Amino acid sequence: MNWGLIGIGAAIAFAAVGSALGTGTAGMAAVGAWKKCFVQNRPAPFILVAFVGFPLSQTIYGYLLMNRLAQAVGAAADAGYILGAGILGGIAIGMSAWFQGRAAAAASDAMGETGKGTGNYIFVLGIIETVALFVMVFLFLITGTFEA
Repeated sequence: MNWGLIGIGAAIAFAAVGSALGTGTAGMAAVGAWKKCFVQNRPAPFILVAFVGFPLSQTIYGYLLMNRLAQAVGAAADAGYILGAGILGGIAIGMSAWFQGRAAAAASDAMGETGKGTGNYIFVLGIIETVALFVMVFLFLITGTFEA
């Protein structure tokens, strides 16, 4: 059995788990913020849908990492390396998604309460997104050394 194959699946699995946790957390906060607005007869900010969706991109990063690791297996890379890169990379990307969702939840609450600060909130969410991008890109660079 090639243990590296577990790492390939782990890359997307852990990233997707983080996206699910992040979008779930952000979604609950958005619904709560909208409820507050409706109770106060204020317009509900639709931008909260974007806040909820922010953590989804990490699933794509996990998919891209999965594909890159599969290419490395084809180039006879060390199975232990692929296992470790997939598990640890997937977890790091997933944690970025999860905490991005938590930040999006706070942004939803603040936006629902004040109706202000959209750009600031998106900027913060973008910084958190950068963690996942760094993990993916750096692992891409390392796995590039295994190409035939």
